[in-house]
Amino acid sequence: MCPPLTTKNWNIYKALLAVGTTCGSVQIFNLATGALWKEFNLHSCSVRGLEWVSLTGFLSYAYPTPGTNGLVKNELLLIDINTGRTRQLRGNRTAEEPPIELVRVSYLKQYVVVTFKDCPMEIWDLRSFTLLRQMPPNFPIVTSLEWSPSATVKNLKRRHASQESAKGSSDSTVASAREQTPEHTAQGSPAVELVDRQENKAAALKEHFVFTDNEGQLYHFFVEGSTVREGSKIPPDGNMGLITCIAWKGDTMVLADMDGNLSIWDLKARISKAVPTHRGWIKKIRFAPGRGNMKLLILYGDGVDIWDAKEVELVSSIKTPKDLPKLQDVEWAASDRPLLATDDGCIRVLDMKMRVSCSQIQHHDTLEVIFSPYLLPGKASLTLQYHLQHQPWRENYSLQMTDLTDTSEEFTQKLVNEQVDIIDSELKEYLPNCRFGIAQRCLFVAQLFGNESEINFWTVALHYLRREKACPLGKSDSFIKRTSSDVFVPSDALSREVEDLVLLDNRQQSELRESQQLWKSLRGLPLDCCWDVLVDQETFLKCNLQKLALHESRCTSYELAQQCIQEMIFLGQGDRAVHMLLDTDADSHSYYADCLRACLVATIRSSGASQSTIKLVATNLIANGKLLEGVELLCLIDKSLDACRYLQSYGKWNLAAWLAKCTLEYRECLEVFRRWVEHLCSPTVNLKSKAVLVLLSMGQFLKVIEMLYSMRYFSRAAVFAEACIEFGVLTESDENQALLNAVYLEYARYLSNLDNKIAAVHYCGKAGEKGQQLQRELDIVFDSEKQ
Repeated sequence: MCPPLTTKNWNIYKALLAVGTTCGSVQIFNLATGALWKEFNLHSCSVRGLEWVSLTGFLSYAYPTPGTNGLVKNELLLIDINTGRTRQLRGNRTAEEPPIELVRVSYLKQYVVVTFKDCPMEIWDLRSFTLLRQMPPNFPIVTSLEWSPSATVKNLKRRHASQESAKGSSDSTVASAREQTPEHTAQGSPAVELVDRQENKAAALKEHFVFTDNEGQLYHFFVEGSTVREGSKIPPDGNMGLITCIAWKGDTMVLADMDGNLSIWDLKARISKAVPTHRGWIKKIRFAPGRGNMKLLILYGDGVDIWDAKEVELVSSIKTPKDLPKLQDVEWAASDRPLLATDDGCIRVLDMKMRVSCSQIQHHDTLEVIFSPYLLPGKASLTLQYHLQHQPWRENYSLQMTDLTDTSEEFTQKLVNEQVDIIDSELKEYLPNCRFGIAQRCLFVAQLFGNESEINFWTVALHYLRREKACPLGKSDSFIKRTSSDVFVPSDALSREVEDLVLLDNRQQSELRESQQLWKSLRGLPLDCCWDVLVDQETFLKCNLQKLALHESRCTSYELAQQCIQEMIFLGQGDRAVHMLLDTDADSHSYYADCLRACLVATIRSSGASQSTIKLVATNLIANGKLLEGVELLCLIDKSLDACRYLQSYGKWNLAAWLAKCTLEYRECLEVFRRWVEHLCSPTVNLKSKAVLVLLSMGQFLKVIEMLYSMRYFSRAAVFAEACIEFGVLTESDENQALLNAVYLEYARYLSNLDNKIAAVHYCGKAGEKGQQLQRELDIVFDSEKQ
């Protein structure tokens, strides 16, 4: 976390958090907006630690996983987050060395201490990027280190006040040096360097730090300018084990060890107190920012605690992985906001009790207004959804909502209209006049809401509604032979423009070409191949043949070749399968078997005495565990439907669907897919959402409405029924009237629960006798609420 907010930096302060990643990049998050601000690709290996040197810069160190000798090439960089400039602090180090264990920057950001594993530490000057001192080989191994917070701005002012007497002589020296320097003198000239050295020396402040060694002894060191001096030594505390970390704030210093013990020192009163936490190894401790705030954040191997160092009491605690995933690091985001980095890649900002980790969006300082229905109350969000999808109770579709006449719902209506105003202007212009009506509008609304289930449903539904209107599934006649009276003509300028551009030789040719253009416009582009078996059969077969050709061209092993041959036989590509079988290497152990398979594939015919024999052999193979081999023989004699049935009987549902989509006619494919839908809807599988998409791909729209009703998706079922009626692929009849009435009745109840009486009454009128009864009940309820 960047340096804390103070009265001196409040006008330029940004709550920035630097996060290192395993790929060597550092991400900067703005906690005020909750967004990723910048990302720097700095290292070629995992980032091991970060230390801020100012509000606009930080140190980052990294090294790869050590080898058998335990040596690595360390990377220590200083980054300016405003410009992206990167400087190496330890530049000319090409040889391998022990990995960096700790980097600590002084409170006035003048110096930095770098410690290594089983190696002496280094002290650097951050202003001049020079090494002040490298400790000798017999120097104690550092286990923990912390700079003193006593070097503050007040001490700086006191230091300057004590130097006022010598200021006159110093100023005269500096002035004479500047007068002797001509204006055209280069910046690196000796005169200017002399002045800069004197000014830097005058600004240098004495800072001091403490560290512990393996035996628990505490050392005190002073750093001033280029001078490093050793201070006092304090013998180890017999009640403490190996010291792992130190925290220092004001007159309080806290030491933590591997056994989970805390030693709290009051430096002013010269007393100490031992506090056992009974939590095991303490990895890190941090004081909360803010004057007088003595809250202490403690990271263990199995969780985190917050202690009050002044009152010496536990404030809150979390254990992992019981309450949260395993912790990687902890820090303070603010004086009352602990920040946890967990093993699942999340950054969690919690309250002091560490029970709430969600960040409310209204607390973020966002740069622009955000359209997000999920930020609204539940009733307002659902109201916005049905309002944008379909408004049959109105004469004209309108984006502004005025249906909630009750005064108690004015706030909900206001929230809905505010969200509508944020929608992109082009989309707001298109929604009232969607070319393909309700279904296309519902798809746009699903994309606005980011609802994946709705997006998947309406994408597939819109495609097959257009396709069914253009050329119903299961009919063998082509769209060229169909008359123009059956065409669903979108009444927009684009289609009229297409009509005007058609050049005609005679009236008959004109009608034919006009019909072709309308069918092509209505059918639209096929679904992407990512939809797999949900795409139409022609497109699915084309995509699989392309994939097969790609696999064939890149076949590098015998196993891959066998998979390609099997798929070729499934798809009826006998000649290509024979060619690949004959390409088997003569030294292969399966050369003879592949030659026989090639002869079999080349000589099989779909009729004659051999067909019954091959079918019998295939059945025996399947019964004896050779399922794919038996299916292969059935496909060779054009018994793909039987092959699909066997595959489904042995639980190969996806392969059966793939084979049916590639090889069977519509009616046979529908039989296979119906069994698949029954399997998906079974209690043991319970994938009804996927079953709905499968039914859509087969054009079974009434079955889709029935399944949506059984899933209690009443709003989607009602709107989809109206979309089917709009496209003319569904008409109300005695067979489906009961289902449609039940769907409209439940949707009316849904709308009444959202306090939209006008919309509820409209659907009550379409729900038959039960709808009229519900309407009378609604009249009583709404009238009583008004009174």
